[in-house]
Amino acid sequence: METLSLIVAIAALAIVVVVIAFMRAEKANGRVASDKLAELTGRMAQMGEAQAAAQAHISKTLEDSLNHHTEKTGKSMSDLHERLAVIDAAQKNLTDLSEQVVGLQDILSNKQARGAFGEVQLNDLVSSILPPSAYEFQATLTTGSRADCLLKLPNPPGSIIVDAKFPLESYRALHDAETEAEKVAASRSFSADIKKHIHAIAEKYIVPGETAESALMFLPSEAVYAELHANFLNVVEDSYRNKVWIVSPTTLMATLNTIRAVLKDASMREQAGLIQAEVMKLLEDVGRMDTRVDKLEKHFGNVLDDIKGIKTSSSKVSKRGERIQDIELGEETEAAELSDAPHLVPLPGGKK
Repeated sequence: METLSLIVAIAALAIVVVVIAFMRAEKANGRVASDKLAELTGRMAQMGEAQAAAQAHISKTLEDSLNHHTEKTGKSMSDLHERLAVIDAAQKNLTDLSEQVVGLQDILSNKQARGAFGEVQLNDLVSSILPPSAYEFQATLTTGSRADCLLKLPNPPGSIIVDAKFPLESYRALHDAETEAEKVAASRSFSADIKKHIHAIAEKYIVPGETAESALMFLPSEAVYAELHANFLNVVEDSYRNKVWIVSPTTLMATLNTIRAVLKDASMREQAGLIQAEVMKLLEDVGRMDTRVDKLEKHFGNVLDDIKGIKTSSSKVSKRGERIQDIELGEETEAAELSDAPHLVPLPGGKK
């Protein structure tokens, strides 16, 4: 606005200078100069009005532009504040997550805590898939060994033990190793830890006559499971030889779903056996009922014979009664006839 006003002022000053110069140049002309001066004054008035209108238009345009840019800048600042708020929230979440990760690392650095972590995962998986009657946590065997989980399957194969193991320290050492010597040492340590767990499970949790001929070792980390099957096939083969099947959360879930299907099939077979036994009892009852119906039919036959005999006797009695009645009626008729005969009245003197 100040720049525009300065330009207008300079233009007006230039016009005034031109007018004065023109007036001096035409001063000798007298009346002609006066007319031209009047004409020039009118033109200057018109120019002033046009200048004022142009200034007003420019001022309005600049004001509208300024308002538009102010509104746009305000909206941009509002969007910026919202994005900054989202960034702050995300940064806070990252900070909280980092603290949780550090806390989880502190927890998993403790051997007992790692064991509890694996047991919790195992308990959650088993309880979410199998019915309560199909498993038992912290089950004690006849040998005195306590298992993390006992899966109750029918014979065969029998109950299967699941034991949770988490060799995190040797796995970390394996991935943190930088030199070739460190990698070799970490690999040996990792392999030895897994084999130690395999042999311990085979010795403690495969009990002939009480459990199945195999057991499950649960690794609560997909990364450890993948590392084992990718680079330590000799350890996996050793687990096969000892009949200890290594499972991760994903493969354990698949195994538990298979076990649930087996339990359902066994339950159906058991129910089918019960139904078959009940059907056999029902057939025995039907046989007894047939025998009783036969006896009742014979009894009804005897009753019918008795009824026929009674009806025959009744008929004979009725006929004899009719005969007796006929005899009685004959005697009464003869008597009636005698009573109806004319009586002779004796005459005097004894003559009839």
